[in-house]
Amino acid sequence: MVSRPLHFLFDLDGVIIDSMPLHTESWTIYLEREGISADSLIERMHGKRNDQIVRDIFAGELSEEQVFDHGARKEALFRELMAPRLQEFLVPGINEFLEHHQFRGLGLGSNAELANIDFVLDGAGIRRHFKSIADGHQVAHPKPAPDIYLLLADRFGASPADCIVFEDSATGVAAGVAAGMRVVGIATSEEHLEGVEIMVRDFRDPKLNLWLEGVSTD
Repeated sequence: MVSRPLHFLFDLDGVIIDSMPLHTESWTIYLEREGISADSLIERMHGKRNDQIVRDIFAGELSEEQVFDHGARKEALFRELMAPRLQEFLVPGINEFLEHHQFRGLGLGSNAELANIDFVLDGAGIRRHFKSIADGHQVAHPKPAPDIYLLLADRFGASPADCIVFEDSATGVAAGVAAGMRVVGIATSEEHLEGVEIMVRDFRDPKLNLWLEGVSTD
């Protein structure tokens, strides 16, 4: 029996780039400028789309334009802080891992703003590895719904069973599991994630290649 090809689907923040510290810092600075407390910020932002974060944090009714403006200004601040240090924030081993598996269908599915996705992929010089890229605004329901990963699988013409998702948050893991895919947890933010097949430190963790060698699509 011939095995079917595996497709690897990646989240962005916490998987390709360990960006949570700077996202937290940029949200804290932005909210302080707006006179808003940043209580429980990490729990309120991790794995969520910007419009969800803005509506959660800012009191009162906000128009779509106001929601977009808050999110855009915060992300501009994030990119300003990240730009001179982008390479040092890449998750260890990601460049080598993508290069080694470039023969596969590699996709990226993130709740991040498209401007941030472009900023990271172009700044790190890794866009060429990804055959399909989707952000949370291209689907009806962002993570933890499975939509974004099912969209990528559909673009590849692949069965969910033939896709492996790399995630760092409970929200992202839930999306991968709901899509019927195997999920690898990257421990940049959490030491343990429910629902993953394996947790690894980063892409240099020897456990990852050992596990992948045993994965079958028969």
